Amino acid sequence: MTEADDRVGDGDDRIRDGGDDRIADGLPVTDAATAAEVVEPEDVVLVSGFGGVGYPKRVPEALADDDRDLSLTVISGGGVGGEIDDALVEAGQMARRYPFQTRNVSRSAINDREVEFHDRHISRFGDEVRLGDFGDPGVAVVEAVAVGEDWLVPSTSIGHTPSFVAAADRLVVEVNATQPRLLEHVHDVYLRDLPPNRDPIPLEEPVERVGSPKLEFDPEKLVAVVETDRPDDPYDFREPTEADDSIADNLRTFLEAELERNPTLREQICLQFGVGSLGNALMGALSEIDFGDREVIYFGEVFQDGLLDAIDEGMLSGASATSLALSLEGQERLFDDIERYAEDVVLRPADVSNNPALIDQFGVVGVNSAVDVDLYGNANATHIGGTRIVNGIGGGGDFNRNCRLGVIALPSTAAGGDISRIVPTVPHVDHTEHDHSVVVTEYGVADLRGASPSERMDALIDVAHPDFRDDLREYREQAHENDGHVPVAADTEFR
Repeated sequence: MTEADDRVGDGDDRIRDGGDDRIADGLPVTDAATAAEVVEPEDVVLVSGFGGVGYPKRVPEALADDDRDLSLTVISGGGVGGEIDDALVEAGQMARRYPFQTRNVSRSAINDREVEFHDRHISRFGDEVRLGDFGDPGVAVVEAVAVGEDWLVPSTSIGHTPSFVAAADRLVVEVNATQPRLLEHVHDVYLRDLPPNRDPIPLEEPVERVGSPKLEFDPEKLVAVVETDRPDDPYDFREPTEADDSIADNLRTFLEAELERNPTLREQICLQFGVGSLGNALMGALSEIDFGDREVIYFGEVFQDGLLDAIDEGMLSGASATSLALSLEGQERLFDDIERYAEDVVLRPADVSNNPALIDQFGVVGVNSAVDVDLYGNANATHIGGTRIVNGIGGGGDFNRNCRLGVIALPSTAAGGDISRIVPTVPHVDHTEHDHSVVVTEYGVADLRGASPSERMDALIDVAHPDFRDDLREYREQAHENDGHVPVAADTEFR
């Protein structure tokens, strides 16, 4: 429709359903090293993967071991594993990386300027790749649970795989036997035409399906199929900290009041949480909210363990995402009962899951995090000290700017309490004061709706760590010695 272990065959029979129908007859099945030979030394390589799952494993490692001197541009929809962002960097085979990464090795190489990096909003990225904004798309290397002559079934994420396959002139498919064939029951692949021939996405309900379980492609593109039984490197969520629990409590109290106050939430609430341990902890706090008769739906990027709990408890009626970013235990829970979960869970391409029009249409309440927030309400989500990249902006901007209510949740300090995350002015701006409405820390909720710059300063000082409030008030006083609508003390350092 438009719009671990390298030994294949040693996987657990319980999750190797589908057996012989994973790879259709007559396809160019080969080993990873041979498949890697179709990649040219300076190719743009488009890889599947989002939320650290659903990425190819064996072909990227073969590229890292390639005797040729490669200078690859590697593009993914979201976070991927070490087989890509560690192995290729350490081998010196990666020259450029777009638009999001999560690994220490790739992060260090980018900050040391050994690998060129460019950050983008997720919702726009698939179109930009198809239009050649980051070079001429060469080869797509994607993971699937099954492949035919002109179709494939994605594995644990969809991300921008449909756009990447459409854009590339060559296609390599890794078929992963450790992922259940029944994942196709979760997928809703819908590829839009490019502007100006684009129709609205015909979704009327958040978990409605409008596409296909399979991703179709031009059979002339398929140059190699590689078998693997290597699992994803799943999330390892840390235990919630005391600060996490307090943030969750404050968010819960705020949402309960908002449910009573906000008429758009009277019958239904659509929620979105950012990926990571804090986001997962906040999802877990949902069960303590009294939603009454309202339908509660998740409409976001990543499906994490906390949402499995919410579905099992009957609190969540459905979830739409682009990635199953689960822990090992969470993957096992879903794989063991995937047909049941598929009744309530749908995976979509990232340009649908993050689509600004749909986020607005469904009135999403989005909860994301940041590195720091300044007294004016601007947020830095990507750079430590304004210079050193963390991961990337991801989908935070898509949701902050377009959702009905944008919330930034973060602990008040970093570095063991030595650094305030509420600062006079952020050294790098990803989300402006106009993009979100509420900031939550373990010390309270700063509701910035309708607040003037001076009022925003007061509200944010109140949710800062007490150890830093006097310094922040001193900055406020210095700023108010100057004229203008926005009080600024220009000669004050960031911290």
